[in-house]
Amino acid sequence: MNLWKKIPAGDKPPEHLNMVIEVTSSSRDKYEYRPEWEAFVLDRIIPSAVIFPVEYGFVPQTWMDDEDPLDIMALSFEPLEVGAIAKVRVIGALIIEDENGVDPKILSVLENDRRFEGYRDISDIHRHELVEIQEFFETYKRLEPHKWAKAKEWKKAAEAMKIVEQAMQNYKKLQKK
Repeated sequence: MNLWKKIPAGDKPPEHLNMVIEVTSSSRDKYEYRPEWEAFVLDRIIPSAVIFPVEYGFVPQTWMDDEDPLDIMALSFEPLEVGAIAKVRVIGALIIEDENGVDPKILSVLENDRRFEGYRDISDIHRHELVEIQEFFETYKRLEPHKWAKAKEWKKAAEAMKIVEQAMQNYKKLQKK
């Protein structure tokens, strides 16, 4: 089954989304979903001495200017499974600029984990956790030739949801072509 096209963006987008897990927290293995193969492919092993601090993946039925679905991260207390579909709530976004241009990454929390019930915005997260996430995205490409990333800014939940809405509109336009 094509997870990008067949799974809805969420139950109540743009706040409540479905997330397809491509990379688990505490991993250096970076998988990417290939819709044309309906499979997860090991894209690379991060050559830096860093691990993903969050669950990482994409929002189905979205599309961005970098010609990929919208990237999304989720806070989690333990790693999930590559290929799992997680129900998440949007709480913010980290705007990254890399060698391919602007690449926003939505930040979310797992809806079915009661430990995150009070999280509604990035202001609900300890500042150091945001710094750790930002540091990861600024450093994980450093040892890869011709690749780089710079964190530009954090966006609050309302602004992040606008990014989700735009990505959903982009997907609808793409499907009409």
